[in-house]
Amino acid sequence: MSRSTRRAGRAVGTGRAWGIAAWTAAAAIPLAFLAVFFLLPVVSLIATGFTTEGRFDASGIPAVLGEPRTWSVVGQTLAQAALGTLLSLVLGVPAAFVLYRLRFRGRAALRGLMTVPFVLPTVVVGVAFESVFGEGGPLAALGLDRTLLVVVLALAFFNVTVVARTVGGFWSQLDPRPEQAARMLGAGPVRVWWTVTLPQIAPALASAASLVFLFCATSFGIVLILGGRSLSNVETEIYRLTVQFLDLRSAAVLSLLQFALVAAVLVVSARLRRRREQTVSLRPTAERIRRAHAPVIAVLAATVLLLHLLPMIALLVGSLRGRTAGADGAAEWTLQNYTNLFVPPADSPIDGSVADALATSLGIAALAATIALLLGGLVALVASRRPRSRVLARGIEWFDGAIMLPLGVSAVTLGFGLLLTMNRPLGIGLDLRTSTVLIPIAQALVALPIVVRTLLPVLRGIDPRQRDAAAMLGAGPLRVLGTIDLPLLGRSAGLAAGFALAASLGEFGATSFLVRPDTQTLPVVIAQLIGRQGSDSYGTALAGAVVLGAITAGIMLLAERWRGEAAAEW
Repeated sequence: MSRSTRRAGRAVGTGRAWGIAAWTAAAAIPLAFLAVFFLLPVVSLIATGFTTEGRFDASGIPAVLGEPRTWSVVGQTLAQAALGTLLSLVLGVPAAFVLYRLRFRGRAALRGLMTVPFVLPTVVVGVAFESVFGEGGPLAALGLDRTLLVVVLALAFFNVTVVARTVGGFWSQLDPRPEQAARMLGAGPVRVWWTVTLPQIAPALASAASLVFLFCATSFGIVLILGGRSLSNVETEIYRLTVQFLDLRSAAVLSLLQFALVAAVLVVSARLRRRREQTVSLRPTAERIRRAHAPVIAVLAATVLLLHLLPMIALLVGSLRGRTAGADGAAEWTLQNYTNLFVPPADSPIDGSVADALATSLGIAALAATIALLLGGLVALVASRRPRSRVLARGIEWFDGAIMLPLGVSAVTLGFGLLLTMNRPLGIGLDLRTSTVLIPIAQALVALPIVVRTLLPVLRGIDPRQRDAAAMLGAGPLRVLGTIDLPLLGRSAGLAAGFALAASLGEFGATSFLVRPDTQTLPVVIAQLIGRQGSDSYGTALAGAVVLGAITAGIMLLAERWRGEAAAEW
């Protein structure tokens, strides 16, 4: 064997070794982050609930499971999630057809606008629906305030977008010729839908339904603001047990129940997602608008106008009304509520101004989004690999599933767990509870699954033959990564950053446990002010919600412009 051949062999071996080390580090960093800041706090909090005098005690489980209140809350959670999912599907499928199967001017802009509701802070949406159905709202006479219907409508407000994006992105790729053939054979629109279209999009529908059910079942801010104790779900019940009664045992049992439910939903969603990826037929198509499309266009228009715009308009109008009545007995138009954002009213229950809280929120959200984007990029790169080894392939599946775990645990459990465990964690001589970094970490954990689900489809869409060709031409693993994967990852980074920033900016559940007087975030401040109806603080809360909603909407519209052809999974 010649010296040059041996040298080339050593170079290849060294390159492989560096490649293995790099991929191992890429997987280890997010897993370590998850272990320290997610698993440790959650497991510690649940263990505390099952510990009596320093010993494990599971005797409380039968007691909690035997309480009627427990199963009432579980039943309400399932009912809200099922009804929210059903309404989201009914409204989201027509939206998916119009936005992804029809061709018209302004379609891209309308898609961007339809994304905004999903990322609006739950506090903003809760306040908006309260402005519609609550005291003094345009629909207050219907008597629907604090009812299941309003909660379900608010859940659908968020999740119609999930259905439209998940189903629409899949639907737009299907071959239209089977539908055309069915029409030529005399099948009407309904027959074509039931016999051809529905079976084709069924995997995407089921995947969307599982995701929406997950989001509805773990909703916190919406149910807390619009439902009250009578409509508590598992998430708000954990909050009530933890904050009001310090009943960690009952909270721990409910956390385990919720985790089991969400784990089952995530398993179903993962299987349906793989089936959807395998059955897609890459034949992008769009048709012009015809008169026959009028019904689905009408459904989309009603969804946008009544479900999305009406609450936002009511919120804006309420923020421009003062407490003082005019000559006609109605409240006067004023900008005082917006002035109060900078100079707090006399009855304000918070220290500092709402503007200060907004500045704090923006800084914290920017740091959280950066953390989520860096970790999410590593996760997406690792999870997009397609190794030939069955063991490695199964390991990547488990790795991808592990990153989704924050979706399956109550944000309340996460926040309280961080508060309990971050006092010199793992022997580190630093109390993170007094630092400013703990809130961004909690928000990054919430945003991380969204970032991964945004970036991963782009990388999985790369033809493996491109990587094989680059390797055959002598490119090492890192060179292949830099020339093929990273450029495509960068195209979707703008959209992922927008999702991460918006999710962090509106995070409420975990943050509510971690804020201090000098780190109050805007969603937490709005929640404190909104409970003082009839006061200047209530008007200030409405104005703050308008500002927070406008900033979030602006972030997402910019992200949609930057994303190009990148396609998020939802």
